[in-house]
Amino acid sequence: MTVTLQHYLALAVVLFAIGATGAVVRRNVLQIFMSIEIMFGAAGLALLAFARWNLLPEGQAVVLFFIAVMAAEAAVGLSLVVALFRRRRTLFVDDMRLLRG
Repeated sequence: MTVTLQHYLALAVVLFAIGATGAVVRRNVLQIFMSIEIMFGAAGLALLAFARWNLLPEGQAVVLFFIAVMAAEAAVGLSLVVALFRRRRTLFVDDMRLLRG
């Protein structure tokens, strides 16, 4: 069996759907953050698939930039999660309805 572009895109869609479902259903900020990271990974996989089949010639360079943005987003997101936990002593969204000091 030959793996085609459609296989990679189907996997990317499934991963994106899992991430979107997790971001909507979960109530823990850290789990929501991990679901968003899964969605970013699915977008990166789709970019690499397009680069592999020469539909996006500069795709590998775009994906390297994309990975750098994901790393920066992860650092900022995790620092926000730590700050929220230190302030509220919980990571559940239901307990953080009012984010005023």
